[in-house]
Amino acid sequence: MKRLPYQARTASGDVFDIDFPLHTETRSAVRVGQLVTAILDALDKDIAISGETSNGDVLQAVAMAMAIRARMIDAPHETLERLSQQLLQTALDAVDASSHHAPQTGHA
Repeated sequence: MKRLPYQARTASGDVFDIDFPLHTETRSAVRVGQLVTAILDALDKDIAISGETSNGDVLQAVAMAMAIRARMIDAPHETLERLSQQLLQTALDAVDASSHHAPQTGHA
């Protein structure tokens, strides 16, 4: 199975080292990584301009975008639903298993 090692950094400096398993039909792990970075960067830029946005609102918008993007594929609804749920669960499991490093704060 192909894998995508990915490092995500939060605005507060937390780092997540994630090893994403990729779908068997993934054509380009590099392109998948580039798209993830582009999506996260776009969200960060929008939130920086618009101001405080709840995490729930962000997740809801991302879920809606995923549903719209899935619908653009010419396949039966059941296939799209199964694939979308499988991809999301795999990604959530990978993030849950990731290593998390928080920046050191305070004085020693």
